[in-house]
Amino acid sequence: MGRAVGWHNGRVSVTEVGPRSARAERTRVAIADALLSLIDEGDLQPTATRIAERAGISLRLIYHHFGDLEALFQEAAQRETVRLISRVHLVSTDLPFPERLDDFVEQRCSLLEWMTPVCRAAALHAPFSATLQAARTNATAAGDHEVKRVFAAEIAELPADRRRPTVDALCMATSWNAWDELRMRPRSVADCREAIRTTVRVLLGRID
Repeated sequence: MGRAVGWHNGRVSVTEVGPRSARAERTRVAIADALLSLIDEGDLQPTATRIAERAGISLRLIYHHFGDLEALFQEAAQRETVRLISRVHLVSTDLPFPERLDDFVEQRCSLLEWMTPVCRAAALHAPFSATLQAARTNATAAGDHEVKRVFAAEIAELPADRRRPTVDALCMATSWNAWDELRMRPRSVADCREAIRTTVRVLLGRID
């Protein structure tokens, strides 16, 4: 027996599979991981041949397990979700604001920098891929939810008419698109981290 990891209704799911299915699942995972590893190294559009070489399988097996790019994107998106979750910890809302801000910014910036190769690769195909569009929507929603959770106390203190625009500005300022724009200026990771920390403080009125 083996286990297959998937993504369903916004949650990671794990199901038991039989020996034959387990072998097939291992091959699918190996192909998706090979694709992601090549992208991590800067090859944003790796060929099927390079993916097969990295996975240590024949080229034929890629087409056997994935009939089209969309199927491969779906598997890769699921694997990327699992990789992302393994890097995330919940920022404690019991911390004082300065410590909570530091914890949030440190984790968010680390994740955004790590995500950059995959996000740039996905941007090349997303206009033509429903799977990648859905993955982007899910990732954005998760990031926005964390912003609202971590800074709920400060948001609640704002005047009612300022809460929604402030939340929108916070979510935009801490998004991957904003991070990529800063990095392309170019700015160092440290400079980008400080820009995001300052922006959050300004938006929440916490500039001393």
